[in-house]
Order: sequence, then C-alpha cells, then structure tokens
Amino acid sequence: MDTVTLALCGDVMLGRGVDQILPHPSEPKLHEPHVRSALTYVELAEQANGPIPHHAGFTYVWGDALAEMRQATMRVINLETSITTSSSYEPKGINYRMHPENVGCLRAAGIDCCALANNHVLDWGVAGLDETLDTLKRAGIRVAGAGLTLAQAEAPAIMDLTPGRRILVFAFGAASSGIPERWAATPDRPGVHRLGALSAESVARIARLVQAARRPGDIAVASIHWGPNWGYEVPGEFRDFAHALIDQAGFSLVHGHSSHHAQGIEVYRNRLILYGAGDFLNDYEGIEGYETFRGDLTALYLPQLSSTTGELRALRLAPFQIRRFRLNRPLQDDLRWLCDRLDRESRQFGVRVETDTDGRLTVTWRKET
Repeated sequence: MDTVTLALCGDVMLGRGVDQILPHPSEPKLHEPHVRSALTYVELAEQANGPIPHHAGFTYVWGDALAEMRQATMRVINLETSITTSSSYEPKGINYRMHPENVGCLRAAGIDCCALANNHVLDWGVAGLDETLDTLKRAGIRVAGAGLTLAQAEAPAIMDLTPGRRILVFAFGAASSGIPERWAATPDRPGVHRLGALSAESVARIARLVQAARRPGDIAVASIHWGPNWGYEVPGEFRDFAHALIDQAGFSLVHGHSSHHAQGIEVYRNRLILYGAGDFLNDYEGIEGYETFRGDLTALYLPQLSSTTGELRALRLAPFQIRRFRLNRPLQDDLRWLCDRLDRESRQFGVRVETDTDGRLTVTWRKET
C-alpha cells in the first residue's frame, strides 16, 4: 500500500439536542442560564429547517457523509461530547453529554479514533470522563488526549496499517480553546492533555513523547484543540507551533480544531496543517448570531498520505451542510461559498481550493522536492 487516506473531522458534538433524537436519549434536563431542556434545541432546529425524526437510527446524523467516510482507511474525529449518565455537571454554563447506549452512532460511521483533549469531555466531571473512556474502549474505538492519569492522557492512539506500519494520533488542547486549568491531567489526577503554553518547551516535551512511542515506519498525527469559536485569523504563535510540531517533533499532519467554521489550510514541507477543521456535527440550527461565518457548512478532510514518508500526496474535501441534525450535500451556491471562503483564507499559505466536477473540493499547493 503506497498511500493511506484519512478521514478527518473537526468537532463532532453528539450530545444535547442530537442525543435527544438518537435511539437512547439522555435525561434532557440542562443547567444552562437560558435553556433548561435539551429538547429545546430540537425544537429550534425544527422551526428553522423542518421535522427531525426522533429515535432516528445510528446512521441518520452522518447522512451523505457516511459513504465518504467508509472509503477512507481510517477515521479521526474530535469528539466534543461526554458519553455518560453522570449527573455531576461542571458549573460552566454549557454541558454536553450523549447516552452511552448511543455509542452505536460512532460505530456506525466506523470511527477509529476520538481526540478528547477539548473543553467538553469533562462537562460531567471525572465520573463522566471515566464512563466516556470505558464506553469508547468497549466499543473498540481508540482515544487520545484524555485519561485517568497524565501518562494515559499523553499516550497516542495507535492504529495498525500494514504489518510494521502504524498511525499514531497524539491529542492535546490549548488554553485558548477554553479548557479549564483544573482539567489538566496529572500523574495522579484524571484529565486532559492540556498545554500550558504553545512554547518551545511544549514542543520539546511532545517530541519526547513521539520519540518514545514511535517505531520505524510510523506516521504521527497531532490533533490539537486551540483558539476561539469564531474568526479566521491564524495567530503567528499557532503557525510557529504547527511548524515546530513538524520540524522538531516529527509529525506528518496537524489536525487543528475548535473553531465552529472551517479556517485556512497550509501545506508546510509537504505536510498538511488544518488550522481549524470546523464543526462537523452539532445542534446549533436555529440559534441566531454569527450567521456570516456559515457554521452550517462543513467539510470532511480526506488527505492522502505516503505510507512510507507521511508526506501529503493529495487533498480533497467532501463538503456538507448541517440541516435537521444531518449531514447533507450542499446546494451549488453553498458549495461555491464554502470553496471561495476556504480559498481566500488559504491563499496566504500558498494553497488554493477549487471545486471539482464531482462536488468535492480539490486543494493544490506548490510541492517541495
């Protein structure tokens, strides 16, 4: 096998309203300042876009994306949802959870790895994190970025490609994404792999983790939760950190997320950097504000990597629109809008994004030799 194709998603939020339409909804009670029931988010979405089936099958939310995801070699998401029946909520205003019996939703899409170093995995406390980890393990889904100890949170998810070749996914979250400092894992406290700063010291520490886990032939992927929910600016420190992860830690790909909409794409030394993959699934339909960012438009990133060097050979995006809590093929005007915005934001990095004849987006860049 000369190449491996990954399916990379941004934030996948299967809790709250989405959880309510799945076969095993959680207790809908919320602890938000203005909304007291998760069913309210279902009602808002239905008012905006029409009826949503309740007790929908596990494949429903993936919609038109399912076929694209199944064609990839491996599928990696940032799971921005606790999977738990815990009632010990964190008093932070927004708490996402999915019922453990709805984990079949992740299995239905063939998810191989969930990055968990984000600002929602501990929404229902340590008990919620413990149940999330246990549920995913029993489902056969690998995790990275959170654990019952620091060593577990730092450890990569390991997925076999062919005999002697593996993909290692390391996940970490930055303070800029809103991860509370108290959520950081320690040698004797559960939590997430939280970065105190995007510093040279952080890069050096991550490089040591990669070196300790890596075998010849492995491809290392860095999945990082960073930055605010809205806005296209890529801070200089983000770009410097991403470059250092490639140059010094040896990563072949940087999978960035946290923004609710897609951000610019860079290819650095023939390695892919996604600064913000955008939300892939959420329950935000009908919520007003930030419409100019078109958070309803999302993309599945399908990088084709050399299985020997990890270099980016090709990159295509499968675009979708979230409607009725389902991923749908976008209309032509929406496809053009997403293409134009991604192209605009990626040009600064020497990358161009264009529409293809089959409704996908094709990414081109100047390849280094």
